[in-house]
Amino acid sequence: MAQDIVPITLALTGGDLVTLWAPRWREDGEEWEAFLGDDDHVFAFDDAADLAAWIRTSDADGLAHDLADHPAWGVVGGLSVDELTPEEIQRYDVVGVPELVADEPDTFSVDDLAEIAAMTRSLADVCDLAMVSEILDSTPAFAALGQGVAVFGGRDGEALWAELADVVAERWDEVVDALDGLVTVPEVDVELAAKLRATATPPAADGVVPDDEASSGSAEDAENHPADPEAVATDPKDSAVDGPLADAPDDLRSDTAGESLRSDLVDADEEPEPGFWEEVGIDPISILSAEGEVVTLRCFLDDEPVFLGRDGRIEVFSGERALRTWIAGDGTEGHDLAEVSTWSEVVTAAVGGDLTIEVAPENRYVFVGIGEDLLEGPQAVDPAQLELAVELLLDAGDWAGDETVRESLATSESLGWLVSFVLRPDPNRLTPSPPFQREATRWRELEDRFLGRLRHP
Repeated sequence: MAQDIVPITLALTGGDLVTLWAPRWREDGEEWEAFLGDDDHVFAFDDAADLAAWIRTSDADGLAHDLADHPAWGVVGGLSVDELTPEEIQRYDVVGVPELVADEPDTFSVDDLAEIAAMTRSLADVCDLAMVSEILDSTPAFAALGQGVAVFGGRDGEALWAELADVVAERWDEVVDALDGLVTVPEVDVELAAKLRATATPPAADGVVPDDEASSGSAEDAENHPADPEAVATDPKDSAVDGPLADAPDDLRSDTAGESLRSDLVDADEEPEPGFWEEVGIDPISILSAEGEVVTLRCFLDDEPVFLGRDGRIEVFSGERALRTWIAGDGTEGHDLAEVSTWSEVVTAAVGGDLTIEVAPENRYVFVGIGEDLLEGPQAVDPAQLELAVELLLDAGDWAGDETVRESLATSESLGWLVSFVLRPDPNRLTPSPPFQREATRWRELEDRFLGRLRHP
């Protein structure tokens, strides 16, 4: 997608409609945010093919709209239907909000509500929907959604959730009606839309997983399709590009295969002969946070991360000796790495006192200071440190079947937009502008979520 113009789906009374959204950008010293539309309406379409057809004809006819002055609009006219098709995480189910608040809050419902509320507020601010803004400001619960499910715990949190549910029950229909009235579906060139639709990638047939999704896993997949006990862990160094970041948002990947941080840290021509850990395909890793430094193990099975742990909890240790002792005793089985065919070699070496645990430089993950640096802005962030930290957060989230990290690091999200700018600087892209309080807060939430997975046996 063109830098910072994002295709989104709005689920309203008439169904799912596709439009374009430009998050905040700075121009001539002022901040702007816009949707595809004019002074009276947001233009939305039944699918991405209709959107693509309208863009092509509107550009040719010189039709005015609010995105025409966006710095990236010149690129949009050449985008394919696939590129204009919103990702699932960019679907905002406005009509589904009452259903989300009907049950007890959990991580997924709160995150979904936070995204929907944020998009609804953007629509209200950009399109001057005073009544919608009034409803969103009628309870602090809408603003609290961005702090995660923890804020709705305890007696006060339960009362806050109940207040949110009451406002939704009483007034959310007004929000839906206002957005229904705001959105209009322009006429499109039906023949052009049909031709463009024919160029789109067809949906996968039932039971067939598209290539780009074949490597993504979940907790449910792990339960229904347990790891093959005979599976051999792949060498994490071989998986540096196709493994931990393979399913990361495109903006967080290197443009050229092989141009990863690992290849920068270890010169392939100077690599020593494979040692014990390379042969078994498992890596010791260290994690340094404000809580101190710990070590653990991780490998990749078919490019999917597997940590020393089970059920989303990672076993960590204060040092190499403690890890070695645990492996030789309580750690011989009962965790996901025990399913790896080479794990018995690790146990044998530990029991025999021959296991040496050394963490390679590319497997040292440092979280200290990233939140503070993000608060100062992209120029203060160490890209190498951030790239490794993002890698570990993504690995842990994928292994645990938790999509929160990938959703938060999508480039349509404020944090993902800032992170992608640091990891893939582009001279043609507008530098993100402060304040960065929201992005820094979200990073700390992801970091805390990850550190909460660590368990000291």
